[in-house]
Amino acid sequence: MGVKRVIVFDTTLRDGEQTPGVNFNINEKFEIAKQLATLGVDVIEAGFPAASNGDFEAVKNVADKIKGVTIAGLARAVKEDIDRASNALKNAERSRLHVFIATSDIHLKYKLKMSREETLKRAVEMVKYARKKFDEIEFSAEDASRTDWDFLVKVFSEVIEAGANVINIPDTVGYAMPREFGELVKYIKNNVPNIDGVIISAHCHNDLGLAVANSLSAIENGATQVEVAVNGIGERAGNAALEEVIMALNTRKDYFGLVHGINTKEIYNTSKLVSKLTGIDIPPNKAIIGANAFRHQAGIHQHGIINNRATYEIMKPEDIGINPDTFALGKLSGRNAFELKAKQLGYNLSPGELNEAFRRFKDLADRKKVIIDEDIRFVVEETLEEFRSFKEGEAWA
Repeated sequence: MGVKRVIVFDTTLRDGEQTPGVNFNINEKFEIAKQLATLGVDVIEAGFPAASNGDFEAVKNVADKIKGVTIAGLARAVKEDIDRASNALKNAERSRLHVFIATSDIHLKYKLKMSREETLKRAVEMVKYARKKFDEIEFSAEDASRTDWDFLVKVFSEVIEAGANVINIPDTVGYAMPREFGELVKYIKNNVPNIDGVIISAHCHNDLGLAVANSLSAIENGATQVEVAVNGIGERAGNAALEEVIMALNTRKDYFGLVHGINTKEIYNTSKLVSKLTGIDIPPNKAIIGANAFRHQAGIHQHGIINNRATYEIMKPEDIGINPDTFALGKLSGRNAFELKAKQLGYNLSPGELNEAFRRFKDLADRKKVIIDEDIRFVVEETLEEFRSFKEGEAWA
């Protein structure tokens, strides 16, 4: 038996576009889709064709031009949405309909105003209606994590019978806890009688900061597809971040024993592109892609990194396409890191020069929050100038 592979379904262009203030035009969607294909995602959810004429054209453009990857379009469980998605995806090399309907009692009562029986009937009818129009059908039970588990089993078994070959278990409102969500995935896997050969997917939101943890728990418990967005963008607090899920699987291959098709060296380029086109800056402390993710400021950390990067780095920045700027110098930095930075800037200081330059650096760092290379040059040049003046006169005391 070979190593199991996780299917990466990217929803940056669909759920990511639901981020307040984000609105991709046709060219921006294409540019991101092209980069996602280079990154190596398996499925690009290009948008919601029925949402607007603009989104229809943008999804169609991606489906027409991007090859080597499955292109998906979202639809509600209504014929008009399905037809619109079919028209948008008709030229895709491989097309997928992502059709959804809510299944939790709170959504049925207050949003759909439908009974469980009516919802089940609608789901089955729409999957049957769609199955010959697309290469793949993915069915999502919206708000699955707050749905009665046995009702979920019934819905999934009947939509599979109707033609769905991917079932998606969304934590739509980010409500689930990791162990709980993993147990739900396992329950579905063990209790849906016709689940064999069907892809089980997880789509997690970050309302409680658990989207990545829940996604990984789902994978541990039998999910074979994970739905993610670059930089974790998406509705409300966002989706599971692609870069965090992928690097967790990479860094802990010993734990997960799984592979994927992502070229991790393209992660940083993809992240920067999405940040630029959304206008959303990446927080410096953001895992994997933040400016500080591979930078070390405390002296004891810097000393360890100088001797062996594995002391404080569990990943290499080069692995995600970052040229490392390892040290963030500040008031907590040590002499070793200061000396190394000075050498990187072209200075070979004597022990006396180093002591004085380091003292001046510490004084500056107490007054200034951000130390840049020009600050280091300034204190070193100031020190060397003073040493030169003493050499011309009397010896340094």
